[in-house]
Amino acid sequence: MDRHNIVEDSNPNVNKVEVVLKTIGPARPSRLLVPSSIKVRDLRQLIASNDNLPIENLRLILRGNALCDVKNENDVQVQLNDGDCLIVAVKPKPPVKDGFDNEDDDDDLKFRLPRSSSRWKKRLYSFLHDNLKLPDILLMVIFNLTLKAWMIIIMWFILAPVAHRWDLGPLYILATGFCLILFNLGKRQAGDISAYSIFNEDFRELPGTLNADRLDRDIRAGQF
Repeated sequence: MDRHNIVEDSNPNVNKVEVVLKTIGPARPSRLLVPSSIKVRDLRQLIASNDNLPIENLRLILRGNALCDVKNENDVQVQLNDGDCLIVAVKPKPPVKDGFDNEDDDDDLKFRLPRSSSRWKKRLYSFLHDNLKLPDILLMVIFNLTLKAWMIIIMWFILAPVAHRWDLGPLYILATGFCLILFNLGKRQAGDISAYSIFNEDFRELPGTLNADRLDRDIRAGQF
């Protein structure tokens, strides 16, 4: 037989509904009386206090969707109907660390939009991440490209059919590769020396460079 629980509310005019709580594990289903319109954050607190569950590890699933407290920096409001079934899952504690900083490596691969981002960027990120389920690496590329880079990419795709129509597709791709190499060479500061002596004044080499002349001098000097 299900357990019945009632959550008292200071406002008697609030419309309440009875939901079924199914906790993953050996626990039996229970029923909870809650407001029909409630924030996910408050709902998690009610369920955690009612069943003595750790709120920091509590996850809720409603109608096949995982509920989150905040979306686009706004509290998420959920509308409940009488008889709705809420699946309650308690996230297990992480295993004991093995001495390696594996969690730091995983965090480096996760993309997080800066808090100072504009509202349209946050909505675009929410659509790409939550609806399209794009991987974090692809999201990094999308949001780290500048407007100038996006304009170049769009122009490349516009000119690609033109090059194909004139049978210049291979040359177009080769030219694109050369341009990528040239634009990513970077600029040397005054006094910097290249690792390749051919690019330096008087073909000057870096100290400690190993070449045929250096080997010949070492052999003649009896270093080997």
